[in-house]
Amino acid sequence: QVQLVESGGGLVQAGGSLRLSCAASRLTFSDYAMGWFRQAPGKEREFVAHINWSGGRTYYADSVKGRFTISRDNAKNTVYLQMNSLKPEDTAVYYCAAVRGYTAQPKGVTEYDYWGQGTRVTVSS
Repeated sequence: QVQLVESGGGLVQAGGSLRLSCAASRLTFSDYAMGWFRQAPGKEREFVAHINWSGGRTYYADSVKGRFTISRDNAKNTVYLQMNSLKPEDTAVYYCAAVRGYTAQPKGVTEYDYWGQGTRVTVSS
């Protein structure tokens, strides 16, 4: 079955950077738009960023706009999330997700067909 495997999480000080990766397998990667979501303890999973199949369109949550950048490499079946100027409130488990084709609601958790297992990001103050 389809696998999405996140990596790159860890502990970082406020103001620092991390780059998350999500490697996809057993799917035609370029057929899928990709998203990043996060879930902090005691909170609901929330949208972070979305990228269409070609990388030509991206969307961001207001809370990360200007600090995070989503990108993809279709030759490597991988989507990335570059996170700069990290804040303690960015602490969460980060998940990548895949949706086949196009979605009119890229921020919607229920729009996505497949999910990874998550990678933990902790930002210390």
